[in-house]
Amino acid sequence: MPMAPRGANGYIWLMAIQSPGLDPRRRRFRRIPVRTLAPNIVTLIAMCAGLTAIRMAFEDRYVLALAAVVFAAVLDGIDGRLARFLKGTSRFGAELDSLSDFVNFGVAPALILYFWGLHELRSVGWIAAMVFAICAGLRLARFNVMVEDPDRPAWASNFFVGVPAPMGAIAVLLPIYVVFLGVPRSSFLIWSTLFYTLAIALLMVSRLPVFSGKRVGTRVPPEMVGPLIVVMVLWIGLLMAYPWILLTAGTLAYLASLPFGWLSYRRYKQRSREAVGEVIREPMLPSPIGEGAVRPNDQADRPSRLN
Repeated sequence: MPMAPRGANGYIWLMAIQSPGLDPRRRRFRRIPVRTLAPNIVTLIAMCAGLTAIRMAFEDRYVLALAAVVFAAVLDGIDGRLARFLKGTSRFGAELDSLSDFVNFGVAPALILYFWGLHELRSVGWIAAMVFAICAGLRLARFNVMVEDPDRPAWASNFFVGVPAPMGAIAVLLPIYVVFLGVPRSSFLIWSTLFYTLAIALLMVSRLPVFSGKRVGTRVPPEMVGPLIVVMVLWIGLLMAYPWILLTAGTLAYLASLPFGWLSYRRYKQRSREAVGEVIREPMLPSPIGEGAVRPNDQADRPSRLN
C-alpha cells in the first residue's frame, strides 16, 4: 500500500481513497430549506423597490418614486410575518432586512426630498437629508440591539422605541403629498419641509413609545375573515384611486396617534410597578414561638422533609 502524503492535503487525499463516494470539501455545505429563502426574496424585492425609487427621483418622476417607497413599506410588513409563519427566521434574514430598511426608508426618502426641493436650499438642504438618513440608520441599529435585551418585560413588545423607519419614511414625504393635492410650491413650503424633515428624524431616534402593531392580525376570528378581506380590498382600491388623499390623511392620523401610544405605555408601566410592589409588600406569615414551633436556631438540627 502506498504511503499517504504528509500534511493536510495528504489527509484529504487519504480520506478520498478510503471513501471514494464522499468528497470532504462538500461536507461544509448544507441544503437550505425553501421556507428560509422566501422571506429573503421578499426583502430583496423591497430593496429593489427602494433603489428604483432613487432612480425615479433622479429622473423627476416623483409619482413612481413615492409608489416604490410605499410598495417597499408594504413588503417590509410582509417579510417578517412570512418568516414567522413559515418558521424560516434566521440571523441572516434579520441582518438583510435591516440593510434593506436603511436603503428603502433612510436613503431613498432623503434623496427624494433632496431632488424634489431641498436642493434649492443648497448645503442646508443636503444636511437635512443626511440627518434623516443617519437617524434612520441609528434607529435600525438600536432596534437590533433592543430585540436581544433579555430584561425587557413582555408587554414592551407592544411598543416601538421611536417612530419605526417605514412609518418615518412615509411620514417625511408628506410635503410632496400636499403638493400633489394642489398646495402651491413656494419657498415657505421648502423651508417648512426642511424643519419637518428634521422633526421626523428626531422622532425616529427619540425614546418615544409608539404602538408596534405586531400583534395585529396574528389571530383573526373566523367571523371576521370576510369583513377583513373586504376592508383590505377597499383600502387598496382607495390607495390606487386617491393615493395622495389617503397618504396625507394616514400620515396626519399617525402623527396624531403618537401621544396615545405614550399614554398607553405609561399605563402599562404603572401597572407593572404596582404588580411588583404588591409582590414585595406581600406579608409573610409569622411562625409563632411556642409548642410545636421551630426556632431559628433549631433549623440546622431539624432534618429536611422528604417529599
